[in-house]
Amino acid sequence: METAEKTDTKARIMQAAFGLFCQRGIKSVSMDDIAQHLAMSKKTLYKWFANKDQVVYEAMENYLGSIQQDCEVFVEKSGNAIEEIFQVMALTKQVFSRIHPSIFHDLQKYHSTSWELWQQHKNSFMLGKVKANLRRGMAEGLFRKELDVSVIAQVRLSLIELPFNKSVFPPHEYDISRVQLAVLEHYMLGIATLKGHKLINELQHIKEEE
Repeated sequence: METAEKTDTKARIMQAAFGLFCQRGIKSVSMDDIAQHLAMSKKTLYKWFANKDQVVYEAMENYLGSIQQDCEVFVEKSGNAIEEIFQVMALTKQVFSRIHPSIFHDLQKYHSTSWELWQQHKNSFMLGKVKANLRRGMAEGLFRKELDVSVIAQVRLSLIELPFNKSVFPPHEYDISRVQLAVLEHYMLGIATLKGHKLINELQHIKEEE
C-alpha cells in the first residue's frame, strides 16, 4: 500500500512540476510554487523529494522515458524512414509548443545532473535512432546513398538545441515550435533523394488536407 501511495504521489508531483517548468522555465519555479500548485504542504513535498534538484532530475527522467516509448512506437508503425520523420515532426510540434525557451539554459546552468541526463539521452538513444533512420532511408532509396551517417546524425542532434539559442532566435521574435519544425523539414529535404522528395511532397499534401 505504501509503495502504491509513493508511486502515485511522486508521479503527481513530477507531472505537476514538469508542467510548471514548461510554462515558466525551471529557475522561476520554486518548491513553494510546486506545493501550492498541488495544494500540498511543503512538508509533504519534502517527504518524497530531498530538494528541487531531485524533482527536476526525476521529472526529466520520467519525461524522457515517455519520449523514448513514443519513438519506439513511431519506428514500429512507420512504413518507411520518411514517415518516421513525419511522426517525429508531429511529436516535435506537440512537445515544443509547450516548452519554455529557457529550459535548456536552466538545466545547464542550475541542474548539472539533469543536464547530464539530457546529454546521455541525446548522445545515446537519440543518436542511435537518428543513425538507424538514416540507414533505413538509404536502404529504401529515400535518402542519398553518399551521406556520411556519423556526421549527418551529429548535425541533426545539434539542430535540436539551436532554436533555444537566444542569440540566434530571440524568444520575443521566434516561436520555438515553428523554428524546430522548419529546421527538421530543412534537414529532411537536404538528405532526401528525388524519390524521397516526391514522398515528402505527397505526405505534406496529405497533412495539409487533414
